[in-house]
Amino acid sequence: MSDSNELGAFLRARRERLSPADVGLPVRGRRRTPGLRREEVATLAGVSVDYLIRLEQGRDSNPSTPVVAALADALRLTDDERFHLMKLAAVAGNEELCPRGRAATDVGEGVRTLLDRLGPTPAFVIDLVGDVLAWNTAWDTVVRDMGFLDEDPPNLPRFVFLNPRARDVYADWTAAADEQVARMRTAKLLRRDDPHFDALLAELHSVDGFAARWQTHSVGEKRRGEKLLRHPSAGLLAIEYEVLHVGDADQQLVVWLPGDEGTDAVIRQLSGSSRPDGRAHLRLVGDA
Repeated sequence: MSDSNELGAFLRARRERLSPADVGLPVRGRRRTPGLRREEVATLAGVSVDYLIRLEQGRDSNPSTPVVAALADALRLTDDERFHLMKLAAVAGNEELCPRGRAATDVGEGVRTLLDRLGPTPAFVIDLVGDVLAWNTAWDTVVRDMGFLDEDPPNLPRFVFLNPRARDVYADWTAAADEQVARMRTAKLLRRDDPHFDALLAELHSVDGFAARWQTHSVGEKRRGEKLLRHPSAGLLAIEYEVLHVGDADQQLVVWLPGDEGTDAVIRQLSGSSRPDGRAHLRLVGDA
């Protein structure tokens, strides 16, 4: 599923989420539409209203760097959002010069060795689409009974939105859903015109709760954080995770660390009953 005029849609979505009070402006009378008016954003950014309208409507797609920076300031963008706006402007104006992500399904030998050597620490490798490409035995033993590995290949957005077990597994399913959509929005620029990614988006758009989140144009990429997961037999697990980029392959290594002593004990117990080979599980190159 592709979006036309991503730059304009992003600017409009960010404008509509702000109130005058958010940017220090007085509120005068009732407003028929949410968020800031175009003239308010234009004034804050130091551009003309007509130019902002052209950007939002896609009639101008090549704003200068100072204009992009001024709009980012006016819209109070986060660092992730500023970077996303910069990439949107670059792609809109010079798409032929902007790189696309590499859809690499193979995981390097060094990364596979690292997965193995992490031993009892659950870890896996994910790509931009959310496909889990490889994982170690510790992660397998922790998540298999929760349903993460029900499909081949495993895919985190599909698990969150399409697996009915996900709403029980995630103590805060709403946050998990928001995170997956924001991650996919961020990745979409690098996977533009990717049939696999577009097919996944089309499938997820039929699911209640996805399309509305997609239209908010929320972006962001988790680098570290915490989550609570319900294991069907071990109870609530407190997970702290770290996300590391893997070379130039558009892949990430995600490591799960126990967030409390109880979770640590559960992970050790589950890992102790894992398969004796200890080798990383791999999605083979060429798999669907």
